[in-house]
Amino acid sequence: MKKLLPFLFIICLLFMAFQCEDDEASTQEIEQQALNTSKKAIEDLAATSICNETFECKFIALGSKPCGGPWSYLVYSTSINTEKLEKMVESHNKKESDFNKKWGVFSDCAYASPPTSLNCENNTCIPIY
Repeated sequence: MKKLLPFLFIICLLFMAFQCEDDEASTQEIEQQALNTSKKAIEDLAATSICNETFECKFIALGSKPCGGPWSYLVYSTSINTEKLEKMVESHNKKESDFNKKWGVFSDCAYASPPTSLNCENNTCIPIY
């Protein structure tokens, strides 16, 4: 029995080590899913906006690339609650930046260009690059 104790101890340590890696991976996946959900909610809100002579088209930087800068620019109009949208985007961008640092995420360092102008076509804001 005494000869088995060191062996059992090593097996327990190995099990615990692999368990931590699984927990880390699942935590990263959960955090990534939360970011995806956040981005979808932002995009869904922006998609409800309409433009016409009453509402102005705008854009906002969305996401946080590990190299810096946004992933893209989201186009929307002032027909929606723009304050809510801006707060959602600010929170999402901060969380994604923190996620990138925490998990050592990397990406290309390509610059995402903002639209040079916005047009309103069929009550939809269209970016011009």
